[in-house]
Amino acid sequence: IGIESQDIIAMTDQMMRDMLSEPRLANAATPPQVILDAEYFYNEGSTRLNKNSITDRLRVSLNRVAAGRMQFVGRGYADMVDKERRLKRADVVDRATLPGARAQKGGDYRLGGRITSLDSRDPRTGTMQRYNQIVFEMVDLETAEIVWSGLYEFSKAAQDDIIYR
Repeated sequence: IGIESQDIIAMTDQMMRDMLSEPRLANAATPPQVILDAEYFYNEGSTRLNKNSITDRLRVSLNRVAAGRMQFVGRGYADMVDKERRLKRADVVDRATLPGARAQKGGDYRLGGRITSLDSRDPRTGTMQRYNQIVFEMVDLETAEIVWSGLYEFSKAAQDDIIYR
């Protein structure tokens, strides 16, 4: 009754389409710089889940489909980038082919959200039911305005196996 792979696929596909329909995210004159990771995506539900499986799939799909309408900032790679920049500036390694940047990219928007669930069990039949609700929100990193919200919800039920003696 937990969150399964087909739920993650359906949910991220829906969220990707919804985000691409938000003009501030997908049709801005200058493509916004978006941080889309699991840092502010919380699992308060009863299913153990690697949140990265959701945010990674959403980011990869959006990056492919957005075709430059959004730019994605890899905040989780900041230390790696900083180390390479220091090596280049100290002439330990060459400058490579890309022009030097004054600083790493900042984010205009960042994904936040929450997974919650409600569980119930019928004592007569042993049927367990779980309602899952997953909220995604894109937050303006200057004003804290929520510029886009998405909700994905579903319910599943299962019955314990019967043991005959």
